Amino acid sequence: MNPSTSRTQRGSAFLIEDLDPQRIFVPEDFSDDQKMMADSTTEFVDREVWPQKHRFEAHDYDFTFDLMRKAGEMGLLGIYVPEAYGGLGMGFNTSMLVCDRISGASGSLSTAYGAHTGIGILPVLLYGNEEQKAYYLPKLASGEWIGAYCLTEPGAGSDANSGKTRAVPSSDGSSYSITGQKMWISNAGYAQLFIVFAKIEDDKNLTAFLVERDNPGLSLGEEEHKMGIRASSTRQVFFTDCVVRADRMLGERNGGFKIAMNALNVGRIKLAAACLDANRRILRASAEYAQQRHQFGQPIAQFGAIQQKLATMAMLHFASESATYRAGQDIENTIGALEASGMDPQQAKLKGVEEFAVECALLKVHASEAGSWIVDQGVQIYGGMGYSADAPMDSAYRDMRIARIYEGTNEINRMLSVGMLLKKALKGELELMGPAMKVGAELLELPSFDGPDPEELLSEERESLAQLKKAFLMVAGKAVEQFGPGIEEEQEILMAASDVLIQIYVFESVLGRALKLAAAKGTQAAAQEIDLARLYRYEAVEVAQRSAREAISSFADGDVQRMLLMGLKRFTKIRTLHNLKELRRRVAQRVLAGVA
Repeated sequence: MNPSTSRTQRGSAFLIEDLDPQRIFVPEDFSDDQKMMADSTTEFVDREVWPQKHRFEAHDYDFTFDLMRKAGEMGLLGIYVPEAYGGLGMGFNTSMLVCDRISGASGSLSTAYGAHTGIGILPVLLYGNEEQKAYYLPKLASGEWIGAYCLTEPGAGSDANSGKTRAVPSSDGSSYSITGQKMWISNAGYAQLFIVFAKIEDDKNLTAFLVERDNPGLSLGEEEHKMGIRASSTRQVFFTDCVVRADRMLGERNGGFKIAMNALNVGRIKLAAACLDANRRILRASAEYAQQRHQFGQPIAQFGAIQQKLATMAMLHFASESATYRAGQDIENTIGALEASGMDPQQAKLKGVEEFAVECALLKVHASEAGSWIVDQGVQIYGGMGYSADAPMDSAYRDMRIARIYEGTNEINRMLSVGMLLKKALKGELELMGPAMKVGAELLELPSFDGPDPEELLSEERESLAQLKKAFLMVAGKAVEQFGPGIEEEQEILMAASDVLIQIYVFESVLGRALKLAAAKGTQAAAQEIDLARLYRYEAVEVAQRSAREAISSFADGDVQRMLLMGLKRFTKIRTLHNLKELRRRVAQRVLAGVA
């Protein structure tokens, strides 16, 4: 464990605790061994994937399957699987790093890899008994078998527990007969193991089963023709009196919904990681094209309008990368601490991810939307060529669009993040009431005219972060006070509040990274990171201000509304406005210098 990350913050505590840059893990903290693993993964993608990228667009599912097998031979499918079950037994954040680097060249491979190593393997690792783990995990870790996850049904998407698939026990209890239909199942065409969710008799909740491809009664529909990820196998899976042995039940009866939700928590943060290398490659390709494309007698890279785009692309990528690896290391450290306390490793892995479920949901939203914006601007920088199917932006644009839908739509994840946060507070796992009441009292006091120390690096940015936390506590606290438990039905308010929460977590991650690197290597060497933190402050404040105002207008009026809006104005005040044009130009020029 890196010494600088040994004091791990509890899940969701970022909202009520002060920023401590030394407690935040940054990508620069990765060890040499971890960086070598990342480099070898990138080399694999550059050698085996990128030169034949066109095959994905031709619906070459066999090519995707072949790449998965090769990844298995390299050990890339079993990064997080313990050595006892045929894996490499590496930490959670290393598995994130490999997921990041294998996902950049193609959404098809990214989806196949993510589905297999995430929702295909993790339910077995986290919930399987010893016999199940010993039998299935070596096959899955090596790539001999590919896994698929059968949860979604024609009438059950986000409301997963409403599924109609049924499992009927045999009279002697030795088996179950499964009947139902699943749809949008990634890896279905070449999967050997299907994790299937069904309800037994009149049970309230789902139960999970391990079903092998050759089980009688299992059949597949035709490949779906999709907008993007065209060589990711996606089929319907049908079960007609499909008999499964009773010892292939995963976990316990009625426990399937918990398995599904915890697997999705991991899937969400892994999806955030999967967007990162795609963003790097899009940014690099855009910068290279901007230097090569001449108009009006000079490269378009010299135009301010293009530099503004490149700088914002770089800022959003930096933000997603910073927040994703911060959370990944917090999860890993928490797992390690739980194991050190004597907890069973299987249970520790479960609890470690559960602790950061809010962050997983926030990151899925931010990374997928940042990626969508980045690739859209990549198309714009390429201009007419960007709209051509022969240019690299075409498939990247279509592949990125699914990221805002799978692993729970972004709307669902927005509502989940705030809902889970409030439940933590109600259970006493997070002290929100005291800080919210303190903010309420502050609204009745005269504002302080004392400013931050101008000699302290990024002091105004640190002040803005602290004030944004107050803005969230003010709005969320007042909304809960008005609606009580009924706040769960106020979807528009939850989504607006979530956007403030997202910006707080991401901005803190960006700011912490810049401060930590400046302390380690000096302000001059960390000039790019400092500029990116200053830039992101405006993004965070603008989004938070707009979203908080939307929430306030949705439930408050009269004197209450006026008080809240005055508080919002106080908490989103920017004392000194930096020259944004110059900030962006400096960032863009460093991006361009990096690809020269």
